Amino acid sequence: MSEQTKQVKKPFDMKKEILSWVVYILFGLVLAYALVGFVGQRTCVDGESMMNTLNDGDNLIVDKLSYRFSDPERFDIIVFPPYVDKYNSLWPFGVGDIYIKRIIGLPGETIQIDENGTIYIDGEVLEEDYGAETIKKPGRASEPITLGEDEYFVMGDNRNNSTDSRSERVGNVNRAQIIGRAWARIWPLSEIGFLKHGR
Repeated sequence: MSEQTKQVKKPFDMKKEILSWVVYILFGLVLAYALVGFVGQRTCVDGESMMNTLNDGDNLIVDKLSYRFSDPERFDIIVFPPYVDKYNSLWPFGVGDIYIKRIIGLPGETIQIDENGTIYIDGEVLEEDYGAETIKKPGRASEPITLGEDEYFVMGDNRNNSTDSRSERVGNVNRAQIIGRAWARIWPLSEIGFLKHGR
């Protein structure tokens, strides 16, 4: 075999191999962070406030992208932490309680619930069938509540077993609090599917 046809095997470069793996791992971490931070994330339902739509232990995918291009709509199921800080940013993010509720009232609207459990939006009866039973405790909504330009009024579908905007603990939900819209259920397997929003 001539010298010209000999193949020279390059020596193994450990530093280059390690550097290559580090770059791949960093790229994967950045991609995962971007997906969880800006596109979607998994969350788990804890409690019965959204029954019979959602059940305790259901695993959901939260769509965090849609509200970057459009406003939340009535009857959307949203996910949010209970607090925002003085800079109007999420706090504590990923720590403590995360609420899952349905939007009932939109910015600028006036919400009231009468002694019969009827929900009024700007004086008109709200036509909806998400609540499984008559509301027994209107809470702070027994008096008219006018929402600010970035505020939403939310309720659980299990109306008599839900801590929501009727409570001072939750109150009106600021747009800055909303992490995203509950998009799909991925567990249990028998209930996999997209969630119903709107009428």
